[in-house]
Amino acid sequence: MVCLGNICRSPLAEGILASKLPKELFHVDSAGTGHWHIGDPPDRRSIVTAQKNGIDISKQKGKLFKPSFFKEFDYIFVMDNNNYLDVIEMAANEEEKQKVQLILDQVFPGEKVDVPDPYHGVLSNFDEVFEMLNEACEILSQKLIEKHTNL
Repeated sequence: MVCLGNICRSPLAEGILASKLPKELFHVDSAGTGHWHIGDPPDRRSIVTAQKNGIDISKQKGKLFKPSFFKEFDYIFVMDNNNYLDVIEMAANEEEKQKVQLILDQVFPGEKVDVPDPYHGVLSNFDEVFEMLNEACEILSQKLIEKHTNL
């Protein structure tokens, strides 16, 4: 899960998706394309929003997206079109580019819908982002579990 600073959207997406998948079968992580919050916990509003929904993201630490993640992960979900372009630029080949998808393509296939960045907003903006990501992660988790159990 990738957003700009790795303190608002991607930590929520990581926590939501991880809560929907068997931990022994899947590893979910998040990172940012910007370096400002490396080592920082998620934004307190993301933590509060996750907690209200039964998910603890308070132990996460911000990290920078690295090209090595293309080899470490099967899928890379980005929160918006700018993150998509930033991550695609780091891909070494077409195979790596194919791993990158907009998270909301799960809900709105091919429409290139962004998850809005709630950083400059209020708590209710984080609730709205949570709902968007929860819907996308519900669809995604079902697809991943189905694919994994059909291998």
